[in-house]
Amino acid sequence: MAIIKNLDPESVQNLADQVSYLPGQIVSRTISQNPHVSMTLFAFAEGEEISTHDSKGDAMVYVLDGTGEFTVNGEKHTVTSGQFLIMPAQKPHAVYAPKQFKMLLTVVFPQSE
Repeated sequence: MAIIKNLDPESVQNLADQVSYLPGQIVSRTISQNPHVSMTLFAFAEGEEISTHDSKGDAMVYVLDGTGEFTVNGEKHTVTSGQFLIMPAQKPHAVYAPKQFKMLLTVVFPQSE
């Protein structure tokens, strides 16, 4: 069973090319999903958003293309291509696309004892 899926192995590629923009939609592509980590590519059409929520794990967003707006614990952050933002576990956060943008979301979950 592959831990990293939906990408061609042993092939140099561009992550931003692995997910496409679609008007009026948020497109996602899961790369890895298990009890320890989740990795998902997203392409947000202009004006799309994910409403406020929280996570049991620490989340890191890395913007691959464009600019996204992230609100974490009530504070707005603008993140542009090549930049990342950490959204700590249990803190409410939301995502908004003022213009279309792509990102890689990695969530690392705490280990169960």
